[in-house]
Amino acid sequence: MAKKKAFALRLDPELLKAVEKWAADEFRSTNGQLEWIITQALKKEGRHKKRKPKED
Repeated sequence: MAKKKAFALRLDPELLKAVEKWAADEFRSTNGQLEWIITQALKKEGRHKKRKPKED
C-alpha cells in the first residue's frame, strides 16, 4: 500500500459540512470522501497517473 502524506487543509465551514454529509451518505470518512473527489477530478482532467502493480 502506498504511503499517504498528511497536510492541513482549510475549508469554508459550509463546504466542509456539505462534504461531511456527502461522506456519510456514501459510508466514507470525510478524508476518504475528499480523496475520492480529488481522484475523480484528476481522472476527468486526464491528470491522474495510474500506479503500476507492485512486483514481488
